[in-house]
Amino acid sequence: MISNTHSNSATIEELLALPRPLVFTNGVFDILHSGHVMYLQEASKLGASLIVGVNSDSSVKMLNKDKDRPLNSEDDRAFLLSALRCVTSVHIFSEKTPMLLLRSILPDVYVKGGDYDMDNLEEKYFMDSIGGKAISMEFKKGYSSTALIKKIRSI
Repeated sequence: MISNTHSNSATIEELLALPRPLVFTNGVFDILHSGHVMYLQEASKLGASLIVGVNSDSSVKMLNKDKDRPLNSEDDRAFLLSALRCVTSVHIFSEKTPMLLLRSILPDVYVKGGDYDMDNLEEKYFMDSIGGKAISMEFKKGYSSTALIKKIRSI
């Protein structure tokens, strides 16, 4: 199931109806690699449903990535993520952070990779305020879309 502000394929009501506990994570996922898949598989084990928020093309521009990022369109990135067995639903969001989506679906668990400082994320404090959990997953060293793009460009 993929949804975004441009499509009616999945509504907030449908996301709210998913089996609980509801796990939410988000990211750009520009070039999907095995580090992403390992992370998503582990996140999915924390609940009954895993919703993945994907930054829209316009919101990626707000994140101080390279000027030509994302390399893959939001629809392509969402499509690839939705093909993973561990992902229940994919939702594209257009803001810099997924806070509007978090406030709408009220997940039980919010997950980010270990390369993020949870204490610097508004999402963590929101989860604390609603009695949810904010979890930092172990970062898989050697896996990075940015490093992969640099490697490809050097060839």
